[in-house]
Amino acid sequence: MAKKDLWDGNDIYVCDGDLAQAFHMARVLGMPLLIEGEPGTGKTELPLQYSKSHGLDLHVYPVGSKANVEQFVAKFDHVKYLRDSQIEVLNMQREEKGMDSKLSTGGRSTEQLDDYILMGPAAKAFMSPHSVLLIDEIDKAPREFPNDLLYALSHRKFVMPESGRVIEVSEEDMPAIVITSNREQELPTAFKGRCIYHYIAFPEPDTMKSIVIRHYPKADDEVVNTALNIFYHMRNLGLERAPSTRELLHWLKYLQQFAKEETLEKMKNLDGIGALIKTQSDLEKVQSKLFSSGSSDYMKRSLPN
Repeated sequence: MAKKDLWDGNDIYVCDGDLAQAFHMARVLGMPLLIEGEPGTGKTELPLQYSKSHGLDLHVYPVGSKANVEQFVAKFDHVKYLRDSQIEVLNMQREEKGMDSKLSTGGRSTEQLDDYILMGPAAKAFMSPHSVLLIDEIDKAPREFPNDLLYALSHRKFVMPESGRVIEVSEEDMPAIVITSNREQELPTAFKGRCIYHYIAFPEPDTMKSIVIRHYPKADDEVVNTALNIFYHMRNLGLERAPSTRELLHWLKYLQQFAKEETLEKMKNLDGIGALIKTQSDLEKVQSKLFSSGSSDYMKRSLPN
């Protein structure tokens, strides 16, 4: 696929028009795509499925609270360099004593500093034209992490530690970079300015049904509709953590092992609710709202008798 071609998803990933356009724009301009949205709305799946669909190299950096540019780009292995320096001294001493055998450094030379650079996902991606780079959940990182990326994103280059080697890529060969955020903290304005931005709104029922069918094309229509009714009703209860697309798919995957009538009965009893609800307070609220006398009319409409 040419870099300028629009990608609108594959057999299991629905990439709506707005997201497809934002991703397309980022690739054409050689800029990262910053995606925000609720957890479980498919932010991470976009680069995974895009790379899988086209057989592209995928490089992933899962961001944590201790994330730093050294891990992300490259770091110099000082321990290995020191050990090899000692080995070279020992080999010189052995040679002076007339000993033919030498200790091995594994083909490395302390005169070639690049031999001691451990490439991170960013450097590997920049060295692989048209690859895919995922920076997942950047909002978990210390604030200096996105700030430290400003130069690299603006100039499309990294300078390797110690050796000073420059790894750079042209706008045309720039990897497709996708950065995800759940907005646990606000990102620096300057960083966001280097990105194409897109917010994934939570799917409407019709779109969600399309997502479900792509994952489970043989699913019974009544089962899917019933699951969606329950799912969206739960999302409207004001829960502490509303269930996401990912959790709906997990629930349906569990229910697929049963016959249709048994599945519908299990839904009626909210069997497997742990796939959807993740806190005790939410569980209590769901049980109270869905099984209370006041919710009986809803249950009759949504669930089979």
